[in-house]
Amino acid sequence: MIADIVKFWLFLLCLIPSTLCTIFLLYHFLFDRTLRNALYNHAIILLLIICLIDYVTLYPWMLYYYQHKDTWKRSLIFCVTWGFIDWSLYIEHILLFAWVTIERHILIFHDSWVSTSKKRFYIHYFPLIVLVLYWLIFYVVIYYFPSCQNRLRPYSLVCIFPCLYDNYFLSMWDYIAHQIVPTLIIIIFSTGLLLRVLWKKNQMHRTIHWRKHRKMIIQVLSIACLYFIVLIPYTLVYILYNIYYLSSPLLAELSIYTVFFSYFIILLFPFVCACSLPELKSRIKNIFQLPQQSRQIAPF
Repeated sequence: MIADIVKFWLFLLCLIPSTLCTIFLLYHFLFDRTLRNALYNHAIILLLIICLIDYVTLYPWMLYYYQHKDTWKRSLIFCVTWGFIDWSLYIEHILLFAWVTIERHILIFHDSWVSTSKKRFYIHYFPLIVLVLYWLIFYVVIYYFPSCQNRLRPYSLVCIFPCLYDNYFLSMWDYIAHQIVPTLIIIIFSTGLLLRVLWKKNQMHRTIHWRKHRKMIIQVLSIACLYFIVLIPYTLVYILYNIYYLSSPLLAELSIYTVFFSYFIILLFPFVCACSLPELKSRIKNIFQLPQQSRQIAPF
């Protein structure tokens, strides 16, 4: 078991720099016209906005909980909001990035598909709109407008259990469609992107527009590595523990650890995103680099 004080400090030490990094990234993505207009940055901007929402709501609540868990009485509406933010934003983050791994193949190898404004709407903007609307409608109904009574769990970190998850079909849909499928998409399409780039490079004895596309490739593969490290153990343990009902002390302990570390996807995302963008790294250097002043010897 991880002590609450350890969780508190681990989250706090990550939360402050993650928030600053996210604000810095959003500032440059939104106010730099080139970055803002680049199609491959639009989903990344949405992912960073999700991170920022979590940083100013969920994680401060978690920090407070670890300090006052025995005395903090939370209302039903607060717990419903907590559950909605905790679970739905996590799922939306996975769904959006799964689409990013698919879209990178289109932007790199089939750029003619987005060559006109009409094509860009149907291929680029429409999937983002559908994902956001679907996510919003599904989880607002689950948490705020259920046909049954949600159950409070006053001593748990997430103090609500949506009663609609008692429905086996609905809970399996949420798990398979919102976790298993996006995880497989991330694994398959990010690995496929790497193999496809290497194959094109060897086939043509040169990189395929490397200067033009390397930012998109490095960005998605860097973020995919973060998902691999966190999501694959979490998914495997969840399947064994909750689907096949394999019970053992070791598996129960692993479940606690994988759930805890799943929260670091949101916390580490802005750092991985920043490190994968060379133009932002140069801007950070320019901010913190003191201007060098040449010393002049005054004539006597």
